[in-house]
Amino acid sequence: MQPHPGERPPKPRSVLLAEVAQATQRLADAGVPSPRNDAEELAAFVHGVKRGLLHTVGDADFDARYWEAVARREAREPLQHITGHAYFRYLELQVGPGVFVPRPETESVVDWAIAAVRAMDVVEPLIVDLCTGSGAIALAMAQEVPRSRVHAVELSEEALVWTRKNARHADQAAGSRVTIHHGDARTALPELNGQVDLVVSNPPYIPLTEWEYVAPEARDHDPQLALFSGEDGLDTIRGIERTAHRLLRPGGIVVVEHADTQGGQVPWIFSEASGWADAADHPDLNNRPRFATARKALP
Repeated sequence: MQPHPGERPPKPRSVLLAEVAQATQRLADAGVPSPRNDAEELAAFVHGVKRGLLHTVGDADFDARYWEAVARREAREPLQHITGHAYFRYLELQVGPGVFVPRPETESVVDWAIAAVRAMDVVEPLIVDLCTGSGAIALAMAQEVPRSRVHAVELSEEALVWTRKNARHADQAAGSRVTIHHGDARTALPELNGQVDLVVSNPPYIPLTEWEYVAPEARDHDPQLALFSGEDGLDTIRGIERTAHRLLRPGGIVVVEHADTQGGQVPWIFSEASGWADAADHPDLNNRPRFATARKALP
């Protein structure tokens, strides 16, 4: 169709934006949950610009490596493994093979935990992050609760490589207040027994029976140690209940993430008979049960 007299002809669409549209369709056909977002993120990564500036990449600057990145995502390799980073609250974390990629759902867990610590009448809160993985929770807590002291515990040596890397590259003030420990969440930090103000964890919680239903990005790329925990998925959470009760001072709080199908089960693990009070479940931003909290009962 010819433009009317006096109208400007339509501006040619850039090669990159046309390729992004094709990539979006390829990723959608492959079952990627957020095809447009991922196609744009990959384009921004390969071309070294922010997503909002993709339109500034000239046709002559189109990088054919974009299609290599798209093919990897099409094969359901995590976006974060391809770009090498993951965003979590105010952090940009380095991630890759060997470490669990932090999910947006966990931001709700941290949000609640930060509010709980700030409400405490404690000058320098003592916090323990069990199953820290990339260090996302520990570093977020240290960054957003400025006078806190945070101990981060991780069993996997492969994951600890990423924990330490992220602590080194974090804001200096926050990173310096995070102490990293190689250890088992079930036996961690006996030297802190009865002293901790808050224990927080995003532990493995997928039942072994659910393996075939897990998204390929997690099942085939996240460490199995960070995903599965017994027949019902609650083995590690049961261990964390015992560790948290040992570590916390009376009145201290535990916050534990779980699957959205476990909302009716996890609060019962933190029972009054085991020395807990105010056990409750909380939703994430999608209003799905996402984490349980409890307070260590006073003597």
